[in-house]
Amino acid sequence: MEQNSLIISDGIYYPNVLKDIKKSKQHFQPIFEIFTNALESIKLKQSVADNGSIIISILSRQSMNADEYKLHEIVIEDSGIGFDTENFGRMTRFKDNRKGFFNNGSGRIQILHSFDTAKYFSVFKEGDAFKQRSFTLSQHYLSKNAIISAHKLEETQDSSTKTVVTLHGILNENDEHAYNKLTADGLKKALIARYMMEFCNNSEKMPTISITHYLDGEVLEKQSITKEDIPLRDSERDLEVHYHRLSIDGKEFEKSNRSELLKLTAFKIPAHDLKRNDLKFTSKGEIIPDSGLELKNLSAHDRLDGYRYLFMISGGYIDDRDGDTRGTINIQRRDQYKQANASHTNLYGEEYIFLDDIESEANSIITHIYPLIRARKDEKLKDIDKLKNMFLLNGETLRKLSFSLDEPEEKILEKVYAADSKAIAKKDAEIKKNIESIESLDTTASNYQEDLAKLTSDLTKAIPLQNRVALTHYVARRKLVLELFGKILARQLNVQRTGGRNIDEKLLHNLIFQQSSNSPEESDLWLINEDFIYFKGASESRLCDVEIEGDKIFKSEFSEEENRYLRSLDENRITKKPDVLLFPDEGKCILIEFKNTNVNVSEHLNQITFYSTLIRNFTKDKYQIDTFYGYLIGERIEPRDVRGYDGDFVESYQFAYLFRPKKVIVGENGRRDGTLYTEVIKYSVLLERARRRNDIFIKKLTEKRTLS
Repeated sequence: MEQNSLIISDGIYYPNVLKDIKKSKQHFQPIFEIFTNALESIKLKQSVADNGSIIISILSRQSMNADEYKLHEIVIEDSGIGFDTENFGRMTRFKDNRKGFFNNGSGRIQILHSFDTAKYFSVFKEGDAFKQRSFTLSQHYLSKNAIISAHKLEETQDSSTKTVVTLHGILNENDEHAYNKLTADGLKKALIARYMMEFCNNSEKMPTISITHYLDGEVLEKQSITKEDIPLRDSERDLEVHYHRLSIDGKEFEKSNRSELLKLTAFKIPAHDLKRNDLKFTSKGEIIPDSGLELKNLSAHDRLDGYRYLFMISGGYIDDRDGDTRGTINIQRRDQYKQANASHTNLYGEEYIFLDDIESEANSIITHIYPLIRARKDEKLKDIDKLKNMFLLNGETLRKLSFSLDEPEEKILEKVYAADSKAIAKKDAEIKKNIESIESLDTTASNYQEDLAKLTSDLTKAIPLQNRVALTHYVARRKLVLELFGKILARQLNVQRTGGRNIDEKLLHNLIFQQSSNSPEESDLWLINEDFIYFKGASESRLCDVEIEGDKIFKSEFSEEENRYLRSLDENRITKKPDVLLFPDEGKCILIEFKNTNVNVSEHLNQITFYSTLIRNFTKDKYQIDTFYGYLIGERIEPRDVRGYDGDFVESYQFAYLFRPKKVIVGENGRRDGTLYTEVIKYSVLLERARRRNDIFIKKLTEKRTLS
């Protein structure tokens, strides 16, 4: 090669290579690339005298702001074999992996993406002579399809082999910010985090590694990496992962007999030295930052007895799938594979290992190795089981999904509901297909009855899932309402514990039917009677404002005597507010009164009677409401008190309430008398009844059925 010449590449067009191989997201990837080459160069030297050395210098300059530095250059020197003719020849070619160590030459592309120039100076031994070589790696000559320039080769008296790489001129603004903040200690931690597996595997042959940060030529900070800085393996296990292939119908994955043997290595590191628990791939001795693996049974920031855990998966299969952008592993998840190949119909027989399977096997082994982590998993499963019981989640759906330890409850529910929605959509498509199949039936055909029976069976199997999910949400909501009802009665709500006046009646009223509401269908009146939610009505509305289908039921004008009575004793009787009024049918009215849990209910027996009288006599003639049903609800109910106030009440021993079959509601001004049926019942009895009804629904929903 000519001195000071450009090295023009044949057979490859570098401008396209730089477009195809994207810049790594890791700011310090160029340092890692050169550091990896340094480690490999030292291994190739195979010196018995020492383990070699790597010296890194961070050269910074003071910026105009006294508190900030600006990176000038990074210099990385190693005592490896150097760029002899063979190694330099590989430098001039692309995807030449004959060097071993799984390299394909994409590292230099990352350097080109990040720095204006990378100047190389190398001393090597060739035959009996020592030579020195220098060249520059840069994008400056891309127009001539060259990335190497200023090549010089000459003999030297220096007998110490080495390579010195000087990085200068940061090209990316985001990188510049990161490099300006780079310190010796920060780079030390980054290298340990990246090369932990490499250092562990070669702890006895680990080179001397020093990092010095200079500011305007003066030493600012010095660090070194020794084997004492590297955590010891805590455990190591084989990890067998099987290949899978897509089934003929493209719906499921079938397990193959073929498998790959990987290795799972565990590190147990003091929490102050490891920021997060993680599961990573390692390729060619380097940890892959964005491995795409999820540690399922330990949340990122959990500490167990003061430790965090780092798990690494390695093996030849992983190394073979390291992408051109170093640090990316080309292994797909199952759903990615399905999506990418959705239009292909001839995939049956092609076998792959999927990220899901590696992840699942690794997490299974981890919980087996560490009882503390297994305990955390069991704790999470209990929490999921609580959600299952609270919201009546589909157990089959839960079994098919996976959840991380730190996954919030909201996300768990989102996953379950999304999976259920997909299942419903699939079933809906089947239902549509079955219904459309009716057109193909021929009633004159000999197999008509058989075809109809099959179609009916398929349709019957498809419909229940959709109904079940909708009904499950309906019943689950009721279950929550019942839980809240119970907590109010037990005075366990925060608002009840903070002192102040007793507001139990208000809480219970709003639970059952929101005050000032006129939408019974949105209420929880089913707690009293299932039918009540279907009637028109209002909650805590003034009598004069009560409407049926937009029409006020009370008269707007009254006779002189009626006015006198309604406003006598300094009252305005038609502004009184019954707790709940419902109108189930023409001429009928349901009145519900709630009493505080500390009130003796028997002292309020006449309240519903009085409201019934007002409704009977002061509503418009067209309504003629004369049949009333009253429910007086509280908690302090003494049957003897109730009967003492009104002997017409009778105890219903079987259902734990009192009732008065009939009370005359006096009709005035020519209106006939009406009748009132009344029940006096405890909140706790209503709660128990409602729980039993809901439990029957839940049992029906959750019991396993065998479809013939």
